[in-house]
Amino acid sequence: MARVRQNATYEDLIRVPDTMVAELIDGELYAWPRPARPHAKAAARLGMKVGSAFDLGETGPGGWWIVDEPELHFGRNVLVPDLGGWRRDRVPEYPDAGKCEIAPDWACEILSPSTARVDRVKKLPIYARAGVEWVWIIDPIEQTLEVKKLTSGKYLDVALHGGEETARIEPFTDIELDLTVIWGSAPAE
Repeated sequence: MARVRQNATYEDLIRVPDTMVAELIDGELYAWPRPARPHAKAAARLGMKVGSAFDLGETGPGGWWIVDEPELHFGRNVLVPDLGGWRRDRVPEYPDAGKCEIAPDWACEILSPSTARVDRVKKLPIYARAGVEWVWIIDPIEQTLEVKKLTSGKYLDVALHGGEETARIEPFTDIELDLTVIWGSAPAE
C-alpha cells in the first residue's frame, strides 16, 4: 500500500493501525506495512552502531540523541524517517519522538521497494525545507549508503558507500562503520 488518501489530516493519520507506518506528505496520507527483514535488520543494526557511539557515548564521543522512527511534524507534513539524530548542543533535551517539531540534524531513510520513490522524490524536499543538514539513503538490497548534505537549500551528494566497505561517514566521522554489519552479511561485533 502507498498513498491511501488525498486531502488528509492528522486525525486521518492517527486512525491508521499501529501495524503500519503512516505519513502525511503534502496533504496526502501514505501508509505501509512495517518493514521486511532486510530493511528492519539494517535499521536496527545502524541504530545500534550509531546510537552506541553517539547517543550513549560507549564506543564514540556521544553528543547526539539518536531516535528510531521519530514522528517529525513540519507544518502539514508528518514524516517518519527510520532514524533521526539531534546534536545535544542544539537540542539539550531528548526530543519528543511521538510528535517532534524540531528538525533533526540527521535523518536516515532505509529504502524498501514500496517506499523508495516517496523517500527520494517526496520526502527529501521536505527535509530540505525543514533544514535537516544530513540525510542518509540506505538500500539494504543493493547494499549502498548515500550521504546527502544540505547546501543552499538543496541536497548535494557528498559520498556513496557500499558493499564490504568500512568508512568514516559524515556526520559521524568519529567512528568507522563496517557496512557488512548493516547488511547483515557479517556477524555483529
